Amino acid sequence: MIDQKIDNIKKIIKELGSVVIAYSGGIDSTFLAKIAFDVLGDKALAVTGNSEVNTSQDLNDAKKYTAKIGIKHLIIPTQEVNNSDFNKNDKNRCFYCKTELFSKCIRIAGEKGYKYVIEGSNFDDLNDYRPGMKASCDLNIKQPIVEAEISKEEIREYLRSIGYSIWNKPASPCLSSRIPYGNEITGKKLKMVEEGESYLRSFGFYNMRVRHHDTIARIEVDVKDFETITRHNLEITEYFNSIGFDYVTLDLKGFRTGSMNEVINIT
Repeated sequence: MIDQKIDNIKKIIKELGSVVIAYSGGIDSTFLAKIAFDVLGDKALAVTGNSEVNTSQDLNDAKKYTAKIGIKHLIIPTQEVNNSDFNKNDKNRCFYCKTELFSKCIRIAGEKGYKYVIEGSNFDDLNDYRPGMKASCDLNIKQPIVEAEISKEEIREYLRSIGYSIWNKPASPCLSSRIPYGNEITGKKLKMVEEGESYLRSFGFYNMRVRHHDTIARIEVDVKDFETITRHNLEITEYFNSIGFDYVTLDLKGFRTGSMNEVINIT
């Protein structure tokens, strides 16, 4: 089944002729960049946005894997945090973020002579709350993975089969997703989150988030990692205090993707 889907997505991309890929350094966009380069070669360009909402790890992965693929790669500054609509952090936050990146990709495509801009939403994303996908539709950004009906698990399996170690990388949404809806997004908050997550990563956690609740850090890790967190509770608390949090809590539900969406009405 996956072989047939790979053939299908290659056909879809070939028909586009030349593309700019909105490339985050994550699993889905790495898969898309690899397929696009295999099909189009130099007629494919990966573009990565860089701002306070992106982690340094994702930027490093973007550099690493575009080099591995061999695709041309351009890193551009984006200014989401200068957009008051983005800063107010309502449930459409991702729409403004993606609009910023996609608009710049469209401009680059026009300047450099590429026909289309494509992005890496996968088929599973249709079942989740993804306001960023509205930005794709509004700006006519193509979604080849969705069109080929390829799931996240199939993407992971394909990358594993070709020896790409990124195949099992945890989901890594932008840092603004750690701030509750309705709480203003600032560069300072984003830096606190990144520093906290970078520190926790040193303990070897696979799935992990630091949720920023003003003076409180709410840590999410897999339930199996609770023992590690509690064993190092004093040093973790001391570090989090040093970066600006007054209180440090452990979410007893454990890690789950998109926990901030649990409290909003998305209808």
